[in-house]
Amino acid sequence: MNAPDKSIKATATPADLTLDDVRAAAARIEGSVVKTPMMHSITLSEITGADVWLKFENLQFTAAYKERGALNALLLLTDEQRERGVIAASAGNHSQGLSYHGTRLGVPVTIVMPKTTPTVKVMQTESVGGNVVLHGETFDEAYGYARQLEKERGLTFVHPFDDPNVAAGAGTTALEMLEIKQDFDCFVTPIGGGGLISGMATVAKAINPDIEIVGVQAGLFPSMFDRFKGESHDCGGDTLAEGIAVKNPGEFTSQVIKERVDDILLVDEPSLEKAVSLLLQIEKTVVEGAGAAGLAAVLENPERFAGKTVGLVLCGGNIDTRLLANVLLRDLARQGRLARLRVTLQDRPGALFKVMRLFDEHNVNIIEIYHQRIFTTLPAKGLITDIECEARDASQVERLVSSLRDTGYQVQVVELN
Repeated sequence: MNAPDKSIKATATPADLTLDDVRAAAARIEGSVVKTPMMHSITLSEITGADVWLKFENLQFTAAYKERGALNALLLLTDEQRERGVIAASAGNHSQGLSYHGTRLGVPVTIVMPKTTPTVKVMQTESVGGNVVLHGETFDEAYGYARQLEKERGLTFVHPFDDPNVAAGAGTTALEMLEIKQDFDCFVTPIGGGGLISGMATVAKAINPDIEIVGVQAGLFPSMFDRFKGESHDCGGDTLAEGIAVKNPGEFTSQVIKERVDDILLVDEPSLEKAVSLLLQIEKTVVEGAGAAGLAAVLENPERFAGKTVGLVLCGGNIDTRLLANVLLRDLARQGRLARLRVTLQDRPGALFKVMRLFDEHNVNIIEIYHQRIFTTLPAKGLITDIECEARDASQVERLVSSLRDTGYQVQVVELN
């Protein structure tokens, strides 16, 4: 392809993203990205009260939908642009998608990441062919340096979301969903910078204007929510959904969202954790926090989606394994299947053994025991014992606690924040 079908304007408008653009993108990328399955979740439908359909974009080669937009943008480059190469600022899924397909097409790819980027993300990007440049302490500093290199080296900047060509590629996700099922009542879609929902909304509203488009942001990063609602909240924090933790949403995507999206919801961290855990337990699929945001919104707002046919995009599956383990264990704790009991004892032979007998009587499994003798407010002959344990459910733990207290022990259930 010697020339792009559609050049990138300096200032794009919603008119630069149409259903025809998305269809052209679908034809362009066909065979080079995975046409991921969409499946009906019977169990999640029962839990939420909605008719839930899942689009498994976490099954792309780089485990995220970002490949679609990155590839579409690459295929629209001129021969000269391809030869010079492309550059992006990203520490997430865009960097891997662009690097993978750029390398496959013979296009040099440079990715600028902050120096604080976890080593695993650097290695993942380099493993699929990207040339990683570490610069600055924040994403904004990395972004500024990428734009500087763009000019110095004559590279083409490929924005992770604020680009009609990237959004058109992302919108092919909705095309595939509507090819299988046409009677959706709504799409509930994660929003970071807004590329995915811009493409999804463009397709849905053109094919069936009655489909409601609902965006979802992490409560800690309500940047597009604030712009959409005309509100102002604090933006920042350590969210599980780092893939949509964007402080400055796109200018182009903001216009599209204002025109084509019906509502935006916020979800809290416990809901994100629960959604990630449910998807693994029920659907046997690994999804990152951002990818689970749609399900989190449906779980948090059952009355809003009750009885509706809902399409959810599991937009990414790149989650650190240790973080995933923490999420699963924290979810078990919230369910009451894991508990930590703080028991006050006298420091004498057999004291702990007597407590253990009650655990045995209630068939509660002990996982860990921690003794604290020094840093307490108890007398010198007292000690605090934290006992982590596993039970069938919360009621089994409650019965054990009652039994301990009836026997004369002081017991505190350590709550999970």
